[in-house]
Amino acid sequence: MSKKAKESKMDLYYMKNGQAKNKTIIEEKERKKKEKEREKRIKEKKQETLKDEFDLETETVLQMTNRNRIKKEEEKRKQLSKEQRRRKKRNKRIKTILKIIIFLGIISGGIVFALTSPIFNIKDIKVINNNQVSQDTIISLSGLNADENIFKFYSNNIEDKIKENPYIEDVKVHRKIPNTIEIDVKERVAKYSVDYMGKYAYINTQGYILEIAEDNKKMPIIQGISTSEEEVIPGKRLNNDDLNKLEDVIKILDSANENGLDGKVTSIDISNKNEYSIYIEEENKKVHLGDSTNLSNKMLYVMAIIEAEKGKQGDIFVNGDLNNKFQPYFREKV
Repeated sequence: MSKKAKESKMDLYYMKNGQAKNKTIIEEKERKKKEKEREKRIKEKKQETLKDEFDLETETVLQMTNRNRIKKEEEKRKQLSKEQRRRKKRNKRIKTILKIIIFLGIISGGIVFALTSPIFNIKDIKVINNNQVSQDTIISLSGLNADENIFKFYSNNIEDKIKENPYIEDVKVHRKIPNTIEIDVKERVAKYSVDYMGKYAYINTQGYILEIAEDNKKMPIIQGISTSEEEVIPGKRLNNDDLNKLEDVIKILDSANENGLDGKVTSIDISNKNEYSIYIEEENKKVHLGDSTNLSNKMLYVMAIIEAEKGKQGDIFVNGDLNNKFQPYFREKV
């Protein structure tokens, strides 16, 4: 007999034997039913809890697995990226080295070609802006020769050789590819001559001694220099004392030219810087200037006296202080 059938019979029995017992049985039955339901709920809850715990653990494991996988992938990418950078850097270095080698090869080949090809042999040497020194002299000083390679010399060395000539102040050597050399010179110009052992030393406005000659080429003669005869050498300069006086000479002659004595001054004596004198051969007159101050007024008096004493030989004195009642005068030679 089944359990349910047994309970049904017991219920029927109790119903026949009294209501009190029936109530107790019903209550007991309800209690058991509730306990079963409660046990069922507890069991279901435990199962759900276990399931949640399992899901959480599973999710945690999955997350850890994913993180590990992502970390490994990142490390792999980093390692790969680092390797790629190394490879890229190495390739770039190799390319740079190859470029340098190719460039050096081209340069070396060009140099060898330039130094050996007859295309670059000198065919023409030109000299420009020369007036005092001949072209042949300058070419000879340079040491350059036709059929010599145009690149087988240093321009500075050639320029230094040419400047050994005192008349050459500056020089530039230009290569005109493929086979022409151009020598551009700047010359010093002789402006004055200096008495020197019965001859004349030509000098320019900077005091460079350019040449020793027999005649003065009608240049103003500077007398009374302090530079020793041993120091009067072409290419050298006058000593410092004479160079300072040369500045006064330039001012005196410029003032004379500006006041009607252009080209008429034959000589100038610079023995004493406080007593400069000039000689005008055309007028047979010596002019005593004193120092180099107030030159314009002095020259005006000189011109006036020359006109007043035309044809007379003698000395003109303007060497006093014109601002302090000094009166220029003429003394005729007897």
